[in-house]
Amino acid sequence: MHVQEWLDTVPAAAVYALVALVIALESLGIPLPGEIVLVSAALLSSQSDGIDPIILGACATVGAVIGDSIGYAIGRKGGRPLLAWLGKKFPRHFGERHIATAERSFEKWGMWAVFFGRFIALLRIFAGPLAGVLHMPYWKFLIANVLGGICWAGGTTAVIYYVGVVAEDWLKRFSYLGLVAAALVGLTSMLVLKRKAKRATAEKRAEEQEPVPAAE
Repeated sequence: MHVQEWLDTVPAAAVYALVALVIALESLGIPLPGEIVLVSAALLSSQSDGIDPIILGACATVGAVIGDSIGYAIGRKGGRPLLAWLGKKFPRHFGERHIATAERSFEKWGMWAVFFGRFIALLRIFAGPLAGVLHMPYWKFLIANVLGGICWAGGTTAVIYYVGVVAEDWLKRFSYLGLVAAALVGLTSMLVLKRKAKRATAEKRAEEQEPVPAAE
């Protein structure tokens, strides 16, 4: 079966629901690969007439906004004991160092941390719960949450969709191998960008921790 014919058999409703669910769960504080799922679905939409990229982007946005709002409510009610509990359950994502980094970002940038946090894996998980723990006014959080969700979900869907359309002839020529290769290229690009961002954060943290020379 040709890859295009196979993609047309994937139920669109199932793709929309999966994307919205995974992104919502990630946004409320559960470490899941929401960005990878969205990129994969957007690539599918570029190769399948049954998956509408506009509906896909809208579902991703709704999942992001709802998930962040639930995370905010949980964080506001659970407070810092919730962060301590998450640190024990998910030390790789909610360790003291990660929480401290996220808190500094919120204290320095406020609403902008929520908005731009949507584009950063670590803050994407922390944004909702941490905003609630720090008692950020909900109306401020909601504005940043909605705008960030629209820009991240809509922008990611649009970019990957048009990349997939441009590469359609190549994907048809190589069938499943081409689809897998395109997905790997997208995943590799994201990992490289995330590694660079992590390195920049580590360098900045090292600079902040350098001892200040004593006055002569």
